[in-house]
Amino acid sequence: MSLHLVLHGLAVKKHADAVAIAEFAGIAADAAAKFLAHAVARGRAVEAQGKFMLAPLARVALAGEYSREYAALRASATLLAAYEAFERINVQLKGLITDWQMIDVGGARVPNTHSDRDYDVGVIDRLGELHERADRILTQLGRELPRFEYYRRHLLAALERAEGGAIEWVSDARILSYHTVWFELHEDLLRILGRQRSE
Repeated sequence: MSLHLVLHGLAVKKHADAVAIAEFAGIAADAAAKFLAHAVARGRAVEAQGKFMLAPLARVALAGEYSREYAALRASATLLAAYEAFERINVQLKGLITDWQMIDVGGARVPNTHSDRDYDVGVIDRLGELHERADRILTQLGRELPRFEYYRRHLLAALERAEGGAIEWVSDARILSYHTVWFELHEDLLRILGRQRSE
């Protein structure tokens, strides 16, 4: 299961180093590094400058493992109900992130330059309200899959940093911002449950 989680972590994160994968999988960094080296040696992953990605054929093989690894979770009424609740909030988060990235000026939507602090604070306040509802769902998900505590921890940390004035923690894709972690959480759920992301 640890090797599966390491490869699953690469599928969710797309591109990550051993430390990030170790935290995701809940294993020691040296163990993650060994699994990743094994995956590279077997052609299941590729490495460049200390970061790893799934090899194309490994993506196909991993997809075939999900139904076996997560058969019990896919049959869990509790998990499915929590997932449906998550998807409803996901629609709201998409709208919120659009409002963060774009702003109305003279009736037109233009990129948010983040020069209007009051506007940004208002969006972050909305994010805090959404987080309260999302955290209850994550608590339910965590009862079925304890490693989802990873997402609870990182979402809260990102929100607190954004509320403290470091606004990059709302949606910057280069860090574990709120939107980055949320996107990974959604990808994780979709893979576990065998669903497709709706655009």
